[in-house]
Amino acid sequence: MSDWLYPDVVVETEWLEARLEDESVRVFECTTYLRYTDDDPNLPYIVESGRADYESSHIKGAAFLDLQGELSNADSPYRFTMPAYDDLASRFAAKGIGDDFRVVLYSRGAMQWATRIWWMLRSVGFDNAAILNGGWEKWEAEGRAIETGSGDYSAARLDSSPRPELFVGKDEVLAAIGDNTICILNALSADLHSGANPRYGRAGRVPGSVNVPALSLSKAEDKTFISLDDAQKAFDKVVYAFEWVL
Repeated sequence: MSDWLYPDVVVETEWLEARLEDESVRVFECTTYLRYTDDDPNLPYIVESGRADYESSHIKGAAFLDLQGELSNADSPYRFTMPAYDDLASRFAAKGIGDDFRVVLYSRGAMQWATRIWWMLRSVGFDNAAILNGGWEKWEAEGRAIETGSGDYSAARLDSSPRPELFVGKDEVLAAIGDNTICILNALSADLHSGANPRYGRAGRVPGSVNVPALSLSKAEDKTFISLDDAQKAFDKVVYAFEWVL
């Protein structure tokens, strides 16, 4: 039986509903859409903020975090490039994320957007954030409190304590290729990993990498995470394959 290493980082809809009036809890929608296009092979998708859907309906009291528009380096030629850690911490603080608050993140369509921002928060030293299990889809299906329009939280104090080891760049990945002590994991879909789908321009994967699609770790019917035991089996399978190839 597998156990959560960090049991407080996933919360259920019932837990959040009971705390909607708690001023120490701040809720953020993190939805982003990738709108695929065939117009330019160098631009396989257009990044679209989920703000319009958020304003149409969202969890009562929630504010919105725009990953590309507010939390990425606008000067980078690459999408979703993180700003410098102190800059990023300041941006989070301006949105109302701070040391005195419990933060709950959710997204619609796929939980990867909420989990991405969870890792960004962790990278600046903020550990009091959680992912809403099932995200918007489960919350809406259960008929829980929603509202329209938009809202923001007052700015907060967030003391930055960067953990640069949580994200790596090109040089670290290149150095890891062929290193049998490092497993490179691809979280894209299986057809992208195999090279059958050339959606991103160059078909294929980082040499030696193995694949656990992010979407396979949640249930299609309600977007909740699969069981820990099933997740453990998925990772054990690819780690075994990685070790066998080496």
